[in-house]
Amino acid sequence: MTERYSRQQIFQPIGNKGQQQIRSKHVLVVGAGALGSASAEALVRAGIGKLTLVDRDYVEWSNLQRQQLYTEQDAQNKLPKAVAAKNRLRQINTEVKIEALVMDAQPANLESIVQTADVIIDATDNFDIRFILNDLSHKYEVPWIYGSCVGSYGATYTVIPNVTPCLHCILKKVPVGGATCETAGIISPAVQIVAAYQITEALKILVEDVEALRHTFLTFDVWNNQHAEFKTGKMKSDKCSSCGSTQTYPYLAYENQLKTEVLCGRETVQIRPSQRHLYNFDELEKRLKKQGKVDRNPYLLSCQLPQQRFVIFQDGRVFIHGTNDIQFARSLYYRLLG
Repeated sequence: MTERYSRQQIFQPIGNKGQQQIRSKHVLVVGAGALGSASAEALVRAGIGKLTLVDRDYVEWSNLQRQQLYTEQDAQNKLPKAVAAKNRLRQINTEVKIEALVMDAQPANLESIVQTADVIIDATDNFDIRFILNDLSHKYEVPWIYGSCVGSYGATYTVIPNVTPCLHCILKKVPVGGATCETAGIISPAVQIVAAYQITEALKILVEDVEALRHTFLTFDVWNNQHAEFKTGKMKSDKCSSCGSTQTYPYLAYENQLKTEVLCGRETVQIRPSQRHLYNFDELEKRLKKQGKVDRNPYLLSCQLPQQRFVIFQDGRVFIHGTNDIQFARSLYYRLLG
């Protein structure tokens, strides 16, 4: 027994064999915000063999209150969260192979990763991506663990392909509206509780202790001292297009993949070109300096306009901060970059 994982190995449900299993497994964490930070750190400290982090965003000052991997320097430098997370995680455990991907969580980007993963952790902030994860999970028979939190509320659910009802069975369609971190705020304890449940379920899967898995949809409000669970077994539908007898995986279809969207809880529109476009940042910096103040790092370039701020990523995606109007954002995008 190595000293590093000794306390975890003493825990009987894991033991020496379980630690070896954890060391041989690969976990995909989609989203490197509050939940992703907590989950990634817990997995790395537990000695996971490989961790893949996928996130499209960069570190901002408002993240530091609850996103535990990041520092003021990361926010000042506008480092992509996946990159900043990897930098910190490598300081925690050099034994873990960590892959950091600055990109949108879309089927074309995720399929090859999901096929090699043993567990998927949902640490996203929107249901469009969750329904994509749900379909990928069933297409490649990889368990995934849903998690969400806002205010003092949290929820989590474990999906095992061919065994449990899937998210599509339970919710039927992508929810529209609802509270966000920007409208309702969020406190760190809610994040930590959801992450704790998610990582515990992940560890059970990694050590193959399937009998210990929780077969309920769990919700709580830590501020108002509320806790509830409901059984989901009877919600499994044979007609479900994601997990039923005739699986068509509707959320992997091209027409269902957003190309322009308002980011959850933020006055920001993301525009994603239909084809990957690599910008020449040197040329782009010269061009945009005529429009406003330009900052850049190896991963993104930012231009501050009088009312909006443009952030252009290396993969061609653009964040337009300061508006929720998609049509206006598109016109601004084509005027500056078209």
